[in-house]
Amino acid sequence: MISILFPLLGYLSGSLPFSVWITRLVKGVDVRDGGSGHAGATNTLRQAGFGWGALVFVLDMAKGFIPIYLALGRNDIPRYVVVITAVCAVLGHCFPVFAQFRGGMGLATAAGCVLAINPLSVLVCIGLLVVCILIVRHAARASVLGGVLAAPALWLLNIRDLSFWTAMGVGVVIALRFLINWNRQYQELWLDRERTEKKSG
Repeated sequence: MISILFPLLGYLSGSLPFSVWITRLVKGVDVRDGGSGHAGATNTLRQAGFGWGALVFVLDMAKGFIPIYLALGRNDIPRYVVVITAVCAVLGHCFPVFAQFRGGMGLATAAGCVLAINPLSVLVCIGLLVVCILIVRHAARASVLGGVLAAPALWLLNIRDLSFWTAMGVGVVIALRFLINWNRQYQELWLDRERTEKKSG
């Protein structure tokens, strides 16, 4: 029974839409109606300012950190339940039951999950994200690439503990989140924006 409760806790924790609540409170708008359309820290920063965006980032990390930290403290559950809990937490952020299943990309929540397991792995993932941003020069693309490439990077650096399997699981969720929304949102965000910029340039 405990093995079922932790993934459920992960999903419910991940479903807490802090960016939606905060932007409605401080700006009177739904964060998903502007910018990238994501319910996350970056879009909150765009619409409500750096301070509120930073607060959402910390809270979104906590959504992943807390259920994983609690799961790791139990000796009576299999270790794979920790990975499933992390996957469910990121699923909750991407498809939150408390916000019409319209969430964000899940990177901050995924980082919180990995942080609870191995802080070194988080540093590797942050470094990878920075490299992706510098190379791609596009935040949305870099976020997707960083999430997908996190597990291979940990493997290459011989970090193959539970954080590797967690990174692999949440990376699949982030990739699926991107693919599901490609026609509805990302095609316009990535392709049409570039065409517009080229024309205006």
